[in-house]
Amino acid sequence: MVALLVTDCSSKNEAALSLTQPAGWQTEILMAGDFDLATMQPQGRHGQTMWIYIEGDGAAYITPSRPSSDPTPIDPVGLRLALAHPGSGPVAYVARPCQFVLPLHNRGCGKAYWTSARYSPEVIDSTNKAIDILKAEAQATRLILVGYSGGGALAVLVAAERHDVAGIITVAGNLDIAYWAQRNKLSPLKNSLDPVDMAGAVATIPQVHFVGGRDDIVGPDVVQTYLKHLPANTPAWMVVMPSYTHDCCWADKWDYLLRRTEELQYPPFNTAFTPN
Repeated sequence: MVALLVTDCSSKNEAALSLTQPAGWQTEILMAGDFDLATMQPQGRHGQTMWIYIEGDGAAYITPSRPSSDPTPIDPVGLRLALAHPGSGPVAYVARPCQFVLPLHNRGCGKAYWTSARYSPEVIDSTNKAIDILKAEAQATRLILVGYSGGGALAVLVAAERHDVAGIITVAGNLDIAYWAQRNKLSPLKNSLDPVDMAGAVATIPQVHFVGGRDDIVGPDVVQTYLKHLPANTPAWMVVMPSYTHDCCWADKWDYLLRRTEELQYPPFNTAFTPN
């Protein structure tokens, strides 16, 4: 059984390397708060504005009632979005706790942190600490956070605790945790924070929330309930892609989708392709 688990972890990590190595990206594992977080980025890029991509929940469960022993995603859509990012400015990818690091770096890796506590204060703190390191390395002064699926929830929660976030973009983002759990008849994530409770803290940050019209995992209704919690003057938009599902076809069309944000003519989204 141990051998099988190690093989499964290795195959997932090798799949990520097959994506990052051809692009010249390097992996670094950062000691960040309670966890060792896997980060990936091209080297030597500096600039005022840094784009941070946050991965989704990954392989949290094997069955609806049985948690996985390794939350590393089989298809890391968040990583593929990061690799598809245009421009030459600084960009980095941040995995969620215990993704791409097992079995060697298992600090803090209790299963709660990819199940009921996946958006806990400890996870938010760890992500913020990793972002601080990446931002300092890039000599950046401001951030645009991009979160896929559950990474969208984390992007909002992280932004609520920072003063350097110039924009938030979510892709199939799970932005109302309580509503989503009730809607899908799931157990409440009792040890997690909820983005809707942070609506006031992110009300001045420009936001674009992409969602698939055929997404039966999150769906436009989940994003709409989050938007209803934002103050009326919040610069936030939902963009529905009618034929898209939860995982298709975001990364393949990412260049096009970012150009959709340029159409808003609202900083920083109308400068998505500039180096700084």
